[in-house]
Amino acid sequence: MNPFEISRQAIDLAAFRERLLDRSCGAYVQFDGWVRDHNEGQQVLRLEYEVYEPLAVSEGQKILEEAKQQFGVSRACAIHRSGLLELSDVAVVVGVSSAHRGEAFDACRYIIDQAKIRLPIWKKEYYANGNAEWVNCQRCSEAGHDHEVLTARARR
Repeated sequence: MNPFEISRQAIDLAAFRERLLDRSCGAYVQFDGWVRDHNEGQQVLRLEYEVYEPLAVSEGQKILEEAKQQFGVSRACAIHRSGLLELSDVAVVVGVSSAHRGEAFDACRYIIDQAKIRLPIWKKEYYANGNAEWVNCQRCSEAGHDHEVLTARARR
């Protein structure tokens, strides 16, 4: 298994965690990104992800390596889904193990933020009103972002 993967299947979170076990580490941090039922004032029914897989995997590997080097973590892995996902499905999982918790938290945050910015992954939201649209969520990686605040700012 590669440290960074794209999957059309549901992510097995227990198996993912097993990949990051390391007896030399005292910390493990995992981020799960779930499909939620709303976005920017719209009721969301499901999502669809399209991925340019060769570039996503190679760039994802680079992001993981950067995190390992910058934060000194022992292991880092991530899986992002592609295809149609239902509410509460796990869309992305990032895991990091390290000697100490601070580095693990920082590296995990770095990985998900960089993935949002750099990976060729497009998200289509299907809404309760029958509409569907492709959305760009690069701003989600901004520190301290708040969808409602960002939406209000965009309207000004």
